[in-house]
Amino acid sequence: MQLTLTVTGSGADMVSYLIAKNPNNPYERSEKGFNVRLVYPIFTKEKVQFIIYVKPDPIDLVRNSSDLFDITHYINDREFAVSSLFITTIRKALGTALNGKPDSEYLPWVDHEFDMKLAFGPVSTDLRDQELADLFEPMGYKVVIERGESTIRKKSSARFVTISGRQSVQNSLKHVSILIPVIDNYKHYFLDEREVEKLERYGEGWLEIHPLKQIIVKRALRFNALISQSKYYEKKPYVRNQIESPKTRLNELRYEAILNIIRTLPQRETVVDLGAGEGRLSVQLGFVEGIKEILSIEPSNKSRLKAIERFGQVIGKEGFVEPQSLAGSLFYFDSRLQNKDIIILCEVIEHIDENRLPKIVDMILGEYRPKTLIVTTPNQEYNVLYDMDEAMRHDDHRFEWTRAEFAQHVEAWKKRYPYQVSIQGIGEEHPTYGQPTQMAIFRREEI
Repeated sequence: MQLTLTVTGSGADMVSYLIAKNPNNPYERSEKGFNVRLVYPIFTKEKVQFIIYVKPDPIDLVRNSSDLFDITHYINDREFAVSSLFITTIRKALGTALNGKPDSEYLPWVDHEFDMKLAFGPVSTDLRDQELADLFEPMGYKVVIERGESTIRKKSSARFVTISGRQSVQNSLKHVSILIPVIDNYKHYFLDEREVEKLERYGEGWLEIHPLKQIIVKRALRFNALISQSKYYEKKPYVRNQIESPKTRLNELRYEAILNIIRTLPQRETVVDLGAGEGRLSVQLGFVEGIKEILSIEPSNKSRLKAIERFGQVIGKEGFVEPQSLAGSLFYFDSRLQNKDIIILCEVIEHIDENRLPKIVDMILGEYRPKTLIVTTPNQEYNVLYDMDEAMRHDDHRFEWTRAEFAQHVEAWKKRYPYQVSIQGIGEEHPTYGQPTQMAIFRREEI
């Protein structure tokens, strides 16, 4: 992960004094989990470019963490994406410029505006390209977004952002210091009142007049207790705009549809929530009459801990059957899942490489042999109604199918096994594009 700043025009060489880094002495510093370097590929009186590069050690980052044995550390790109990890690491290296405190003889240059171009990446985000531009354009930047190449997907989810305009070095660093974690919407450390102070210090002079101020504050501080402490917080409701998608309501509709199907099944004593995440569906299954056992299967230890905490909040409530949170994966056979009444794959299959799905389905239908299998996945046709710039709804989706493609795959899966299948939609229906989620219910025939 890296950030590049290029300044052109008279006085460009003053940048080295503003960031307090000698162009003749490459800067390098090591700390837990990171190696930080700053170099000047270009340095003249009229043009200066510096690159600050952070190389993480993903193993060292979690060496003494409770998440050390979480397999997801080895299969995601979190440690390599520009995020709060990156910003925290470079703040020390660029602290002189960020705080506007060079040697006294260079103080007049702190507020000097240069013609500049600032680039950073790769970045992981749930925002669309236009929403990224909306964050920077109010400060006068021109925004260009590029994507990396991918051998897995037609369109890589990794994005590289370049902003250009006339700004002081301090202001440009303030902007990215706040907005990169907002874009990524991820914090790797505990948030407290110091985060409010940081937001107000680096947001001063631009955030108070930003049209997306409330969204920035919300994504930067995350928790209502902190949001309400910020001077930028407005005590009035604001309309959710295009920067946030209405995922919560659709999730509720999916869970409701799945639960309604289960309530109609004559055999529903044993249920497997496969790929259960943080246990949101599993906890609702615990209140369905007739269910006696719930296996909540998830590979991520971090998600499982959150699920266990969620289960603990409702233990003791009347009629609740506590789910068993178990580590497991779709890619490996697990005898504990055999011969259950119901297996559920709720918004799971689209996170798997498409060429691996047939073997997984063979294992579920041929070896686990549930009496009912319920599968939900996005309807790709409906995406046009979301005004999306991306090909898929989530960066981690390996594919999204149209209704016809889904039906074709479902028909192929069931041919070798004694199951009858029905398909239905979930969510608000459009006359042309159907419903946002599609669901298949496989029912095992008596032999």
